[in-house]
Amino acid sequence: MIRFSRAQYWKESFRSFLYIFNRELRAVFHDEGVVLLFIIVPIFYPVLYTLIYSTETIHEVPVAVVDMSRTTLSRDYLRRVDGTPDVHIVGYCANLEEAKEMVRRRKVYGIIYVPAEFDDDLQKGLQTHVSLFADMSGLLYYKAILIANTNVSLSLNAKIKVERAGNTTNEQDKVSIQPISYEEVSLYNPQGGMASFLIPAVLILVLQQTLFLGVGMLAGTARETNRLHELIPVERSHHGLLRIVFGKSAVYLLIYTAQSVIALGVIPHLFRLPQIGNPVTLAFFMMPFLLAITFYAMTVSALIRERENVMLIGVFVSVPLLFMSGISWPAAGIPQWIRFLSYLFPSTFGINGFVHINTMGARLLEVRTEWDALWLQAAVYFLTCCLTFRYKILRARARTYALYMEERKTKHTPQKTENPA
Repeated sequence: MIRFSRAQYWKESFRSFLYIFNRELRAVFHDEGVVLLFIIVPIFYPVLYTLIYSTETIHEVPVAVVDMSRTTLSRDYLRRVDGTPDVHIVGYCANLEEAKEMVRRRKVYGIIYVPAEFDDDLQKGLQTHVSLFADMSGLLYYKAILIANTNVSLSLNAKIKVERAGNTTNEQDKVSIQPISYEEVSLYNPQGGMASFLIPAVLILVLQQTLFLGVGMLAGTARETNRLHELIPVERSHHGLLRIVFGKSAVYLLIYTAQSVIALGVIPHLFRLPQIGNPVTLAFFMMPFLLAITFYAMTVSALIRERENVMLIGVFVSVPLLFMSGISWPAAGIPQWIRFLSYLFPSTFGINGFVHINTMGARLLEVRTEWDALWLQAAVYFLTCCLTFRYKILRARARTYALYMEERKTKHTPQKTENPA
């Protein structure tokens, strides 16, 4: 008899789970806004961002030149700068004011100023200077102009050293040019580009924010479409707390497991972003991340009263979350209280762990801190999700009972009738 009752209990539990799962799945695909956030945005946004930054670095930045020296050496210097892939000289100005006007009109993004004493100082054995002015509204312009002029100045320095050293062999010339041989290697970002640096963080953040926005919209819709304006209508409350939580979360996990494969595996491969991590390691790392963002979204959704509110909250926190992750700005430079605040969001640990695994080839033990933090977040947000949903269930029952008693009282209250006499 005990076995039969247990079997009946698990059978009924599974039926309730399937009912909630199917109902939530229909709610997702019958809501155009949620379909946009769950299906289209997680694919469209990463593709759009990657296409924007697909060139990785900026080349042929237009600059203006003010050559006050007008000597063979200054022309040689400028010719070398113009020959680099980073800078393109589009005009020569008579003075600095004319060049500033070109910058103001956005015809150029930088100025190279060669002083009148450029050649004379070098002939006298003195140090000379070349001044650079860059439009700092775009740091990539500054980077391209600086790198081009730095490389040319080093090359020209080497040539001048060899000419004045009086060497007799090629080996002596090599020592004069480079006494200590070195090789520059850009680790994990060979191209030094923005896409390889920024897109991995954006991929993780898009997964979290779209799930948060979608779940919030579903919660707002649930409140608007039932007569008590509660998150969990009374007709669902008898299915049990864990069945509701598991049924809803299973829908979100199913959709976002597939979205994670596309966003974190397919898109970086299509755009040839650095991908040196082990896929199995990445899969194990994503398990607690998906659980954490799911229960985090479900917990916060309990505070959402209307569909539109979640859009305001989500858009407001997206950019700060990217900065607080410690990827776009070093974590050591972030105030301590902001760093502690960032630990509340799964994206902080998800971004750092994903970058270490996918871009830097880290193993799971090497991201143990982030992995453990995500499991802890998943457990905490699961608990808060259960508590908030339990509160909503009890509140829905209480309001339903109060409404029932009020209707019953009204029904049994005798109506006053007027005496015709």
